[in-house]
Amino acid sequence: MGLLLVRLIELLIVVVPVIGVVIAGMKALSAARGRQVFGGDQLGAPAPQHINNHGAQWRAISRTVSEHDRTDTRWLDYELDLGKLLDFPLMTDMSNPLTERFHRAKLRADLLRPERVEDLLEDGDAARQYLDAVENYVTAFNVAESEAMRRRRNDFTKEQQQRLTRARSALRVAVDTGATQQERERAYALASRELDGLVVLPERARAAIERGIVGELDS
Repeated sequence: MGLLLVRLIELLIVVVPVIGVVIAGMKALSAARGRQVFGGDQLGAPAPQHINNHGAQWRAISRTVSEHDRTDTRWLDYELDLGKLLDFPLMTDMSNPLTERFHRAKLRADLLRPERVEDLLEDGDAARQYLDAVENYVTAFNVAESEAMRRRRNDFTKEQQQRLTRARSALRVAVDTGATQQERERAYALASRELDGLVVLPERARAAIERGIVGELDS
C-alpha cells in the first residue's frame, strides 16, 4: 500500500505540470483568435488603432477645409465690399510684405486643397502639406488684416485720402442699378482715375462692376 501511494505521488508530479502547460496553451490560442477577430487580422478588417487614426485624420482634414472656407469668406468681404477695401487699402497693396505673404499663402493653400477629404486620407505627406498651408494662410491673413486695420489710410497724404473719398463716392454710383448706364460708366471711369497708383481693385470686384455696366448696355 505504501509503495502504491508513492507511485501515485510520482505520477501526479509528472502529470500536473503537463496539464498546466496544456491549459496555458489553450488560453493563448483563444486570446490570439480573439485578437484576430476583433483586431482585424482576418478578412482585412481594420484594427481599432487604425480606425481611431483614420477617424482623427478625417476630422483634422475636415476642420482644416472649413477653416480654409472661413478665411476665403473673410477675404471675399474685401473683394466685394469696395467701401471696406478703401477703408483698409493695405489688403491689396502687394508692395507690403505682410500683404504679399498673405496672398502667397492663400495661393499655396488653394493649390493644395483637395476636391474631397477622402483624397488625402491615404496620403499622409499631402495631408500634412495641406494642413500646414492652411495654417500659414490663416495666420498670414490675420496678421495682414490686423496691420491694415491699424494703419487704415494713415499712409496716404491728405490729397491722396481725398482721392480715395472721391473714388468711394464714384464707385457707389457705378454699382447703383438705379443710375443710368451713362452715369455708371462715367462714375467707374472717375473712380479708376482717382484710384490709379493708390489702390488696386481686386479682379473680382472690377469684373462685377463691368458686368453690371455691360448688362445695362445689353438690356
